[in-house]
Amino acid sequence: QVQLVESGGGLVQAGGSLRLSCAASGRTVSGYPMGWFRQAPGKERDFVAAIDWSGGVTKYADSVKGRGIISRDNAKNTVTLQMNNLKPEDTAVYYCAASRTFGVYSSSRNYDYWGQGTQVTVSS
Repeated sequence: QVQLVESGGGLVQAGGSLRLSCAASGRTVSGYPMGWFRQAPGKERDFVAAIDWSGGVTKYADSVKGRGIISRDNAKNTVTLQMNNLKPEDTAVYYCAASRTFGVYSSSRNYDYWGQGTQVTVSS
């Protein structure tokens, strides 16, 4: 079983940056594709970014391309999401997820483990 815990959320002004971290425990996720999703109040959970097991392949939602960077440290069992030039529409709960299936995925259906989320609020 894998437990995922996100951290790094908070309140930031538009144009600012945040670095979200996801720490895995229970077992290593070094061989698992990982992803970040977000959910704003009253909306569905949306894909933000994903990374393959090696860190060599990444995928981004159009809404964060050029502003978000996903990376991982398999030795530390962590995944991070650096978000720059934040906008009020980035306000949401951000979730980390891990998949047991080889690949890079933007659909939440491909992920097997989820964290509890961390709140990101961007003020205008």
